[in-house]
Amino acid sequence: MEEKAFIFDMDGVIIDSEKLHSITKVQAIRSFGVDVRESDLNLESYVGRSAKSFFSDVIAKYPELGDDWEVLAKKKHELYQKILREDPDLKPIDGIPELLERLKAKGYRIGLGSSSVMANIQLVLGRFGIMDYFDAIAAGSEVEHAKPAPDVYLLTASRLGIAPEDCTVIEDSGAGVMAAKAAGMRCVAIKNPNSGEQDFSQADMIIDSYEEIVL
Repeated sequence: MEEKAFIFDMDGVIIDSEKLHSITKVQAIRSFGVDVRESDLNLESYVGRSAKSFFSDVIAKYPELGDDWEVLAKKKHELYQKILREDPDLKPIDGIPELLERLKAKGYRIGLGSSSVMANIQLVLGRFGIMDYFDAIAAGSEVEHAKPAPDVYLLTASRLGIAPEDCTVIEDSGAGVMAAKAAGMRCVAIKNPNSGEQDFSQADMIIDSYEEIVL
């Protein structure tokens, strides 16, 4: 690969958090008096997408929740951040620290473009002690359009100072792959069982583990 930068998604790529997102989404909705189960919410289709996208659709389905998606999102973020701070078993996905070290040793610029809010990104990278590997970070809350739009990856590339065509994105969701390709970037899709069935048809490469990335 001749690319000059690698850009990582976070959820399902650096931290195996999709199950945690599902649990806290359900908890947040239930806290407002609506008894839902994970199976009621089609959660797999929202992997890689924004809280606004998910909770706007939830409000449309359950109007008794009111009309402000941000109230629900705030509650969900509070529950999720509590886990990030307090769960003693949290760790990076296998192979991530080693891959970051290999990329840095080879002189690649490293970025992160996530649909998560910046506070969550900082919590995860700080908790795992890998913040210093990243030369640029962009959060979903900083861009107008969420994945599958390319905005967050274009912002990350801009902050890296690298042209989009010289960037490789690592993603675990169909929406994320679409975002990377719409940005004009190469995309490596990693299979994460906890991310559910995802459409990787646009990916340039599909892997089962980070050891398959040969620099």
